[in-house]
Amino acid sequence: MEDSELQAIRQARLRELQASAATGEGSNQMEETRQTLLAQILDNEARERLSRISMVKADKARAVEDLLIRMGQTGQLRGKVSESQLIDLLEQINQQQKPETKIRYSRRRYEEDSDEEYNL
Repeated sequence: MEDSELQAIRQARLRELQASAATGEGSNQMEETRQTLLAQILDNEARERLSRISMVKADKARAVEDLLIRMGQTGQLRGKVSESQLIDLLEQINQQQKPETKIRYSRRRYEEDSDEEYNL
């Protein structure tokens, strides 16, 4: 099957999913289709790693799945994503989302530390 045919099939399936999501029907069917698309995009080791990530951080795994599906639908992927490629993608995402660390000191005052005792 040619890439253009595969892309057309994926686009048609995406439109079907969006239509069924708009009407509120087929959430199980959407999840099954999602898993099917991920099976086409990821090799077995990468799928296993992503499922382990979803046990710990479900929202992060879902975001990575969404990104992979979009990349597959736009033709940015040239074959199945391996586990090492998935790890590289996760590292890139972690670099982008790394929060800035701030250290803040706050001194607590106790009654015996009061400046009033020293007439200051």
